[in-house]
Amino acid sequence: MSENQNLLAEQRRALILDEVRRRGGVRVNELTRKLNVSDMTIRRDLDALARQGVIEKVHGGAVPVVEASTHEPGFEAKSALELSAKEDIARAAAALAVPGSAIALSGGTTTFALARHLLDVPDLTVVTNSVRVADVFHDAQRPAGGRGARPGAATVVLTGGVRTPSDSLVGPVADRAIDSLHFDVLFLGVHGISAEAGLSTPNLAEAETNRRFVRAARRIVVVADHTKWGTVGLSSFAALEEVDTLVTDAGLAPELRAEIEEHLPGLLVAGDAPAETAETAETAETAETAETVEAPPATEG
Repeated sequence: MSENQNLLAEQRRALILDEVRRRGGVRVNELTRKLNVSDMTIRRDLDALARQGVIEKVHGGAVPVVEASTHEPGFEAKSALELSAKEDIARAAAALAVPGSAIALSGGTTTFALARHLLDVPDLTVVTNSVRVADVFHDAQRPAGGRGARPGAATVVLTGGVRTPSDSLVGPVADRAIDSLHFDVLFLGVHGISAEAGLSTPNLAEAETNRRFVRAARRIVVVADHTKWGTVGLSSFAALEEVDTLVTDAGLAPELRAEIEEHLPGLLVAGDAPAETAETAETAETAETAETVEAPPATEG
């Protein structure tokens, strides 16, 4: 019986590994439905595959390990991961965009989420090397249902270049276009971020294009969920100290927050409750108690 169970587990894990490599990433709930097993079984399978060094576990799923520093998952595979975290980050980062400013957005699924929130910021000029980001603004400018373009839709400049698996345009054409421009703020998505390697990507051409973006911007805002911390791609393109603000999500461990704050001036953790919540609640409770205390009746005399 135990031999049959082991054989089934090996077959199941082979199917999981094939799915991860074929699609560039999978989620636990997808695998439970596909293989008709429990969530706990899938997590044990992912643990076993991770110990073998053939996959990397991420929150809610797994991605392949294929020479980890050079593997670049496709846009669709990455877009299914950390959805709520990316929305929190996008919402918080959009508040940093000043109406009427010139901004740049690099490629990536988090900057794609950010682009949708930037539609409400008026009079932006946006430069991007992301086909997906450009489509967000282009679609917003189209009349829908007989109505005019959405208010606040930005002027968008799309660089040229060679398309990457993440639908970014990179290479000499993109580099020359960026070199001639200047931005108030760069919103930068990253493959990996660490204290030692800084910001990194598995794509050498994309690293060079990102270096041009960094040089052209007066302020650099990195948008990256907590799973990016500690990941190191093949090529570094900026030191952590060059970043003005890192916008991440509440999944980042407290000890990592302290480490990051040693290297850059601004850390914005989206989804965190405001620090003054407890104090505000206590003040409100005290005020409410005071309102309910009735004054003693006046005595006649």
